[in-house]
Formats: sequence, structure tokens, C-alpha cells
Amino acid sequence: MKAMTASDGTETTDGATTHGAKFPWRGRLLRKGPGPASTANVANIITVVRILMAPLFFVLLLADAGDDGPLRIWAAIVFVVAIVTDSADGIIARRQNLVTDFGKLVDPIADKVLIGGALVALSILLELPWYVTVLIMVREIGITVFRFAVLSDRVIPASRGGKIKTVLQAVALTSALFPWWELVGDWAHWVNVVLMSAAFLATVLSGIDYLYQAWKHNRTTA
Repeated sequence: MKAMTASDGTETTDGATTHGAKFPWRGRLLRKGPGPASTANVANIITVVRILMAPLFFVLLLADAGDDGPLRIWAAIVFVVAIVTDSADGIIARRQNLVTDFGKLVDPIADKVLIGGALVALSILLELPWYVTVLIMVREIGITVFRFAVLSDRVIPASRGGKIKTVLQAVALTSALFPWWELVGDWAHWVNVVLMSAAFLATVLSGIDYLYQAWKHNRTTA
């Protein structure tokens, strides 16, 4: 059978179209249509920008040094903007059929970089116990390493439990970053404790679920 390459970067064999694995950077960038999506599509670009926003947020928060001033507020705003783009790139990818293996892999990593930076910064400022940061980061890094380890076999997208965990982490960290206790009083700190506890629990449970699903997959394919 003779293989041909179409103008959109897809490979065809006797009229059958397949995903052009040899040309991941070719394809659709924004619009929905036939053929594969480019790895450099707009949804993936938003994901990469979110990763690049993490260092800016980290520097702004530490520069405030716990003074609850303008720099902290700007850090919180950068964090919120970056978190909101997590929903934006996912919606664009699904609606425009721009889902790629790169996006499935990098999107959760972008969340971990941003949320991990927030946890570490808050612990450096002594606003969050280090054991919470360490346990969450061990879970996050462990699952990320696991994703890379099985990449040659399959791509593991974020599970529903993992997405719920990410939402809870985002809400808890947003509440902890904005100095709203300056307006409403110290009871805001108790709200932050409850939110962070919920995020911590969801993080642990979703990590256990990933391991269980991996164990089930290995049993099925053994």
C-alpha cells in the first residue's frame, strides 16, 4: 500500500487518514475541522503560558514577605488568572477538537508547578505547615513521575477525582493568598484551615485512586 501525506500533515494510506505522528507540529491551531491538531495549538500555548506565570507569582509573593501589601495582592491576582486559564484551555481544546497527547500530559504538570509554587511560598512565609506542603508535593510529583513512566504504553489524563482535587486546591490557595482577613477579621483564618484541610484530603484520596486504577490496569493487561 502506498502512503501519502496530505496538505494538513496527516498521512494517508490508500485513502485512509491517520494521525500524522511524524509531524506533531503540523495541523490545526485554532479552528475545528478535519485532520489532527497541532501540538502548538492555542490551547497548548495557554497551558505553557500558565507554567511561565508561576515564577512571576512566586517572586511577587515572597517579595511581599508576609506584609499583606500590594505585592501580595498582585501575586494573588496572577495566581487567579493562571488558575482560570486552566479552565479556558480545557474548554477550547474540547470545543475545537484540539486535544493532543502533549496537552493531556502538560496540563496537569502546569497545575502542579503553579500550585506547588504557592504551597512552598506559603510555607516559607510560615503561613502553612511544611508537612502539608511536603505530603501534597510528594503525591503530585509521584503521580507525575508515574505518568512519564507509562508514557510509552499510554497517556493518563487527569481523573475526575484529580480535577476535583485541583479545584479545591485552587480555592483553598486563593483564599489563603488574598489578605481578606484584613477586612473581615481573624475568623477568615479558620475558613482557610477548613478549605486547606479539604484540599489536602482530596489530594491524598485522588492519589490513592490513581494507584488503584494503575493496579487494576496492570492486572487486566497481565
